[in-house]
Amino acid sequence: MGKPVNKLKEPATAVEEKIQEPKKKPEKSNNVMRSVASVVSGSFLSKETTIKNLPFIFFLSFLAICYIANGYYADDQVRKVNRLNNEIKELRTQYIVAKDSLVIKSKQTEIAKVLAKQQTGIKESVVPPKKIVIKAATTELKKD
Repeated sequence: MGKPVNKLKEPATAVEEKIQEPKKKPEKSNNVMRSVASVVSGSFLSKETTIKNLPFIFFLSFLAICYIANGYYADDQVRKVNRLNNEIKELRTQYIVAKDSLVIKSKQTEIAKVLAKQQTGIKESVVPPKKIVIKAATTELKKD
């Protein structure tokens, strides 16, 4: 039983060697720290690649400013639309109230009461109105 039966299985010593190998993650975190330090100190601005890409950086900054301004403009428009909708509802309510008041005040009995209070001498007619019918005149022109 000195030989392993499974040929794909690695010997125990190789597994132990893999476990003991140091990992390279500290280098990645060190690179990240250097990148953050260069951004904070501003030294990344003097690098040649940054200077080459400066127009593109300005373009992206312009787009970001436009995006923010568009958001503020949209919020302002939404507030304006809501304010106008509230004003329309209020004006519609005033219209309905005024129309109802006009309908009530324009009734014949209400007008008669107002005229009686004012003592203008105008009274409601008790005689019903008569219909006037005009017959079409049939006059023919004589030719001479």
